[in-house]
Amino acid sequence: MKRITTFLLFFGIILSACQSEPPPNPPPNMLIFCGITMIKPMMEIATIIESRENVKIIITKGGSGNLLKSIVFNQKGDLYLPGSQRYYQTIKTDHPGLIVDQVQVGQNRTSIMVQKGNPKQISSDLENFTRPEYAVVIGNASSGSIGRETQKIFTQKGIYDAVLANTMHLTTDSKDLARALRDKKADIVINWYAVSTWEENKEFMDTIDIDERYAKPKSLILGLLKFSEHPDIARKFMALAASKEGQAIFKQYGLYF
Repeated sequence: MKRITTFLLFFGIILSACQSEPPPNPPPNMLIFCGITMIKPMMEIATIIESRENVKIIITKGGSGNLLKSIVFNQKGDLYLPGSQRYYQTIKTDHPGLIVDQVQVGQNRTSIMVQKGNPKQISSDLENFTRPEYAVVIGNASSGSIGRETQKIFTQKGIYDAVLANTMHLTTDSKDLARALRDKKADIVINWYAVSTWEENKEFMDTIDIDERYAKPKSLILGLLKFSEHPDIARKFMALAASKEGQAIFKQYGLYF
């Protein structure tokens, strides 16, 4: 009986000690806003940073314009990566001070995309987007970087209104443009070249270069937001993304200098 009592007392002490230990602190959350086209390399880099820094990284993806609206409205987040540096011009004019540091991580360029094998023998002539014999889909200029860039290209060419009149519908972002080709709902689109390199897309579409007079490559700028709650870790993410290691990851997805 004495042995049993001693054992129970010892067990009770151990149990009490275990119960009194505070639970481990959960890793901090870091929030990144990322345009659709860059989501895959950013997820790879996020996995590396999570393992190195004991942080949980949440990436919100979408059209770059919609993401910027969300950032401004909610006043939250650590990093922002839009599909074009043109959004930084908007930030400088309309939201000065929103970005406190930035690095270039890659380059985005537009391409004409058609069905695999180009069965309709579509050329690089931008006027093709005004021709009713082709099923045309383009991005919405108010929601995503590809729509904004498409508007610039056709406006510079002097045919934006004619293209809109010939367009079946506007999509939110690059992912939806790729889907339009995969689902054979479009003969011709303008999209970011990188999307055509993705495994789920490359068997469904071919790319055609656009004259650089209308479509110069766009720098991809990763920016640190002024209300970042984890600026030290965010800067480590930026440093990795801009390093040779990070550049190799971006290059895998067609986003390189």
